[in-house]
Amino acid sequence: MQIHDATALHFDFRLEVDGVLKSWAVPKGPSSDPHDKRLAMPTEDHPLEYREFEGVIAEGEYGAGSVIIWDEGTYRNLSAGRDGTRIPFEEALAAGHASFWLDGRKLHGGYALTRFRNADGEREAWLLVKHADERASAKGTPDPWRARSTRSRRTLRQMAEAAGGQP
Repeated sequence: MQIHDATALHFDFRLEVDGVLKSWAVPKGPSSDPHDKRLAMPTEDHPLEYREFEGVIAEGEYGAGSVIIWDEGTYRNLSAGRDGTRIPFEEALAAGHASFWLDGRKLHGGYALTRFRNADGEREAWLLVKHADERASAKGTPDPWRARSTRSRRTLRQMAEAAGGQP
């Protein structure tokens, strides 16, 4: 999970699937509260190397702005078919509903991604929702401007300043 100060500030949620990072932009960020439903807009798949990226994307480039790695860890597929048996994660995503367990430095427990159509009926969108499990809390979402990188301990502002840019 990266925080990305691009055209609009958002969290980039990425899961490794079939040798790429499946990616969603989550404008309000993930929540630890199962009552919060977070919009997750799919973006292009990213190469695995991108999970290591933290820094500033130059002005004029796609995605220009500061990026920090807010959380990292592993996930486990919890997705099941109609008969209750486990199905491959790629199949769950293709069907429009994937459940998984996160073991991150900051995010823990069960989450689900569920696909729906935007109001325009054309663009695909997803909801990222925390399961009501022992790792749920009412803390909600972190403040992206105060959040620190798990790698460098820098904030977005510090990342921009270190690269000689404006926060």
